Amino acid sequence: MNKSLNAVEETLCRMETLQIGKVFELARRLKPGLTLEDMRNPHDFPELSDPDWHYEDGILTGIQSALAAVRALRSDST
Repeated sequence: MNKSLNAVEETLCRMETLQIGKVFELARRLKPGLTLEDMRNPHDFPELSDPDWHYEDGILTGIQSALAAVRALRSDST
C-alpha cells in the first residue's frame, strides 16, 4: 500500500507544481509584478477577483487537499 501511496503522492506533487505555475502565470498577467507570496493574499489585489483566476486557484486548492489526504492516510497506516 505504501508503494501505491508514494506513486499517488508523487503524481499529486507534480500536478501541484504545474498548477502553481499556471495560477501564478495568470495572476501575473492580471497584475504584473505579483509575487508567489502576494498570491497567498488575493483579497489584497482587486485584479485577482477574475473568475478564471479563482477557477484555477480552486483547482490548486483541490490538488493540495488531495495531497493532504494522501499524506494523512499514510501517517494513519504507519
